[in-house]
Amino acid sequence: MSARIGAISESATLAVDAKAKALKAAGRPVIGFGAGEPDFPTPDYIVEAAVEACRDPKFHRYTPAGGLPELKKAVAEKTLRDSGYEVDPSQVLVTNGGKQAIYNAFAAILDPGDEVIVPAPYWTTYPESIRLAGGVPVEVVADETTGYRVSVEQLEAARTERTKVLLFVSPSNPTGAVYGEEDAKAIGEWAAEHGLWVLTDEIYEHLVYGDAKFTSLPVLVPALRDKCIIVNGVAKTYAMTGWRVGWVIGPQDVVKAATNLQSHATSNVSNVAQAAAIAAVSGDLDAVAEMRKAFDRRRQTMVRMLNEIDGVFCPVPEGAFYAYPSVKELLGKEIRGKRPQTSVELAALILDEVEVAVVPGEAFGTPGYLRLSYALGDEDLVEGVSRIQKLLAEAKA
Repeated sequence: MSARIGAISESATLAVDAKAKALKAAGRPVIGFGAGEPDFPTPDYIVEAAVEACRDPKFHRYTPAGGLPELKKAVAEKTLRDSGYEVDPSQVLVTNGGKQAIYNAFAAILDPGDEVIVPAPYWTTYPESIRLAGGVPVEVVADETTGYRVSVEQLEAARTERTKVLLFVSPSNPTGAVYGEEDAKAIGEWAAEHGLWVLTDEIYEHLVYGDAKFTSLPVLVPALRDKCIIVNGVAKTYAMTGWRVGWVIGPQDVVKAATNLQSHATSNVSNVAQAAAIAAVSGDLDAVAEMRKAFDRRRQTMVRMLNEIDGVFCPVPEGAFYAYPSVKELLGKEIRGKRPQTSVELAALILDEVEVAVVPGEAFGTPGYLRLSYALGDEDLVEGVSRIQKLLAEAKA
């Protein structure tokens, strides 16, 4: 096995989800908070577009590796509509989900040894994609005291002569943190001042709550345009995680290079899925608004219940569909005859004792935390967190 591949760890979030599903299949009453996946079906009009595509012989053949021209055009139009950022279809690459978008983008701009500043807590795939592309992830950690948002001062302290890219994610997975316009603009201007590339993941752009607002970094800081890469997709907004359609938006030379890579790696994304994505990004956002209402309700319920547990502190997430509570005060305490010393051990204890699956903070670069997705039904959410409440109430010194 190559050292490069041997060094990659399994996706922790998918591993937890797989274990929960396996236990459920075995008849165990497991409730899973692991996967970042809307529990809603894909809207009917999107499914119907896919059905029609299945019957159309033109979709039974190879199509351009970089994406159907009509989808690239639709993505460009959607980007202008939703974030005010004008791009040409030639600046769009359609990928097999957001993960391939992220890897393709890093592979297109990183040389061995190039450093990428990665705010932590981070989604588990980011550092692995950077390493696969030959880069070096440099973590900058934010905690619950700042709502999991990093400062320009922290970023500057991490910058070296080898720094090439800043990863910027708002709304954030795993924390749900959303950067305000002023803070985001300051970060973008700092990156532009130092000639850094910025990769910004906008997959949760439509999932913001309360007074929080999504802002696209290259819109706030036009000076970044020539060195900014956006990754996005249909998975979270339209409940289409299994359809596997994402995209890269960036300078034409970068998109051309990433397209060349994809032409050898996977060629075109499934034409049926691309046809569904055209319907999704071209349609209205009514279904999204309904899902967001449900997520907002669940968000408030989950955060309230988690903060009722002694030793747990959970900032209110402003976006995405995750809560990221600190459980540091519980580590080392006795719970049903065991003393979990890490959040990995605590997550294992929760699964073993009350059959609730959560993801430990180690997966996101910050031990001492748990990630819980609230993209599941209201009854399961309340039941699952209630089980955790009862178990952790037994903690004693």
